[in-house]
Amino acid sequence: MSEREKTNGLCLTDVVIRLRASQLIALTAVVPPGSVFTVMGPSGSGKSTLLSFIGGFLDPAFHAEGAVTVDGLDLLALAPEQRRAGILFQDPLLFPHMSVGANIAFAIPAEIADRQMRRRMAAEILTEMELDGVSDRDPATLSGGQKARVALARVLVSQPRLLLLDEPFSKLDMALRSQMRALVFARARKAGLPVVLVTHDEADADAAGGPVHRLGGQDLGHG
Repeated sequence: MSEREKTNGLCLTDVVIRLRASQLIALTAVVPPGSVFTVMGPSGSGKSTLLSFIGGFLDPAFHAEGAVTVDGLDLLALAPEQRRAGILFQDPLLFPHMSVGANIAFAIPAEIADRQMRRRMAAEILTEMELDGVSDRDPATLSGGQKARVALARVLVSQPRLLLLDEPFSKLDMALRSQMRALVFARARKAGLPVVLVTHDEADADAAGGPVHRLGGQDLGHG
């Protein structure tokens, strides 16, 4: 593998997704490390379907074709759990029966078996998210903004190859939405992660600053 292939980020090549006779997605895109590719469209247009295809959990009712690689690695040849696609949804989806710290530790890759190291990694990411002192708390006691940051911390500690964002800011109030956009995109840049964001909010696309693909329309540059 060449150095270029090791650093070329996420490549979506001739990706086509259909549901029966309807073509929902048709795109080719390169998402460099740390940048955001935004897919916009109304509800039901197929935005989340694209993330399902990349992540490996596309409903078999859909027909999909094309190539998806990250740094030259063929993601479609891997089982979903091997793709290491970090996903953030509209809801934080924290495990209610686990403490905040246990939620984080659960996502740490299994090959990091040392218990002390896992605890230290969980504590460090919580500190980075400005969540000191919440490790032992029940997730239900957290504010909406805190839950969103825990969800992001859990994704980052899983050592993902890429981030898939399924309208993760849509349920936050305006102030929190702006804060979380800035935090997520800054963390992706710092970690060198290519990001695919699906949204119907123009402000999300503006904050992401990368190219925008509008379903049913043309690709538009942004920023």
